[in-house]
Amino acid sequence: MALKKSPTPLQLARLLRGAAVDKKAWDCVVIDVRDKTSLADYFVICEGETDRQVRAIADAMVQAAKEKELRPLGVDGYDDAGWILLDFDSVLAHVFLPGERSYYDLESLWSTAAKRRKKAS
Repeated sequence: MALKKSPTPLQLARLLRGAAVDKKAWDCVVIDVRDKTSLADYFVICEGETDRQVRAIADAMVQAAKEKELRPLGVDGYDDAGWILLDFDSVLAHVFLPGERSYYDLESLWSTAAKRRKKAS
C-alpha cells in the first residue's frame, strides 16, 4: 500500500486559492512569507462580498483540503465572518469582507514578501 503524498506548502496555497476563485472570491493573493516569519510559509488572502460568501469561500477551502486528507488546525472568525482565518500550519488562509481587508491591510504589512497574484478569468 503506497502512502499518499501530502502537498507542499506552495501546492496547498495554490489549492486554497483555486477553491476561493471557484467561489468567486475577489483579488486572491498568495504571499510567500518564508523569509519573513516562522508563523507560516504562505498566506492566502482573498475577500467575499457578503458574510455568506466569506463563509462559502472558507468552506470551499476546507473541502478542497479535506480531499487531500488535510484539515485546518484551527478556524477563527467563522460566526462573525468579517475575517475568517484558516490555519493549515504552513499556510494561513485569510478570507475577508472588503472593509475588514482594507482595515487590516495584510498585503501592506507583508509588502516586502513576494506576492503571486492569480488573475480571475
